[in-house]
Amino acid sequence: MNSNNTLRGILKEFEAGRISVDAAEELIDGLRIEKIGEIANIDLGRSVRCGMPEVILAEGKRTVHLTEIVEKILPVSGRCLITRVNAEQADSLIVIAEGLGFSYSYNETASTVFISGDPDIRKSGGRVGIITAGTSDLRVAEEAKVIAEVMGCEVKTSYDVGAAGIHRLFPAIKEMLDVDAYVVCAGREGTLPTVIAGLVSKPVIGVPVSVGYGYMGQGQAALAGMLQSCAVLTVVNIDAGFTAGAFAARIANMAGDNRD
Repeated sequence: MNSNNTLRGILKEFEAGRISVDAAEELIDGLRIEKIGEIANIDLGRSVRCGMPEVILAEGKRTVHLTEIVEKILPVSGRCLITRVNAEQADSLIVIAEGLGFSYSYNETASTVFISGDPDIRKSGGRVGIITAGTSDLRVAEEAKVIAEVMGCEVKTSYDVGAAGIHRLFPAIKEMLDVDAYVVCAGREGTLPTVIAGLVSKPVIGVPVSVGYGYMGQGQAALAGMLQSCAVLTVVNIDAGFTAGAFAARIANMAGDNRD
């Protein structure tokens, strides 16, 4: 069975007779914790319980600890997404993937590595649109894109369509009218999520990006502006592309389930 399991997916597999009661029970065991020495407790049931996979944050971890965690997860879960990786960590993770004969993808812009024993991600039917105000927002937007795709969503993107040239925005939105949720990344004054939330009928998640300078630079003005939005939108923390992408995917996957 595809490693991209959700509770609904497991129940459908059982209903169709493709897995046994015992197999379904094992997959639904959503409280499994794998202890790795004194450094980590890995949550192996997160995807079934919460609808999103266990994701490893590489930032701040020694490479030896990171690889030990990933080597423990992969034989059990069959896949692993690692975020905020540096070049040294990426090289070590690729070595692990190749040694296991797993497929991998390294997104240098997003600083992510995705390793999987099954190259085909089960599609959820959910659709996410990701928009950036400027090219400087790409690193955050791409992180959001990676997690949404790993969670089974179709992702549409449109980059560099910010308020400084607002005429660029309307063709971008036209191509995304069928998405279930939007992730909108913007730095500086953070206007774009408010504008988009006033134009579309689907949920908008604003991501302030640490682009800007001087007074309230580095994403602070963008965060404050989004929090004070006169349009209805959800706002995540500065540079939190992962959080925005995962939240958008959860919304989209619920919509995808309803289309089944």
